[in-house]
Amino acid sequence: MAAYRADDDYDYLFKLVLIGDSGVGKSNLLSRFAKNEFNLESKSTIGVEFATRSIRVDDKIVKAQIWDTAGQERYRAITSAYYRGAVGALLVYDTSRHVTFENVERWLKELRAHTDSNIVIMLVGNKADLRHLRAVPTEEAKAFAEKENTYFMETSALEALNVETAFTEVLTQIHHVVSRKALDAGDDPLGLPKGQTINVGSKDDVSAVKKVGCCSA
Repeated sequence: MAAYRADDDYDYLFKLVLIGDSGVGKSNLLSRFAKNEFNLESKSTIGVEFATRSIRVDDKIVKAQIWDTAGQERYRAITSAYYRGAVGALLVYDTSRHVTFENVERWLKELRAHTDSNIVIMLVGNKADLRHLRAVPTEEAKAFAEKENTYFMETSALEALNVETAFTEVLTQIHHVVSRKALDAGDDPLGLPKGQTINVGSKDDVSAVKKVGCCSA
């Protein structure tokens, strides 16, 4: 799904956030999805960083504005402004470092404290290419995702494995929730102005979507 039409020509704008411990590969996931680039020498980002990319979801153009924690996670200083308006999140851990998976629960608690209860969340086990160093079994992470009612996928930013799929799945599920909410309200989804912060509906809306969730490794 390549970028489509002009960059400012879109039907929806959705803000996604990348969270997780420092060094799990968040910046490389972002650059792989937004620019199809990977940098082995990438250092922790300092300052706010985000990128955008537009994809086609069903018959609409969805523009993703994806925010990276930009090194703040080292200081436990993620601000509420970082989360504000986010309708999707990728919660990333490193499959070769179990401690980064142990910290997922804290990240999830913080995320839910600062966002709408209907945010679409994907648990992402990155660095799946480090097969000989695996420390987090797929089944353990999948069980956690099912317990917490989130989606789950393993990725490799290095090998471009499932990166496109993970972002696209989150954007597709957000779009489905928003479209259904607009239909339930009798509104025309196309009537939403660009850049409007979209409330993704009641908790029942999202739980109904998540039951057909994506749990492929």
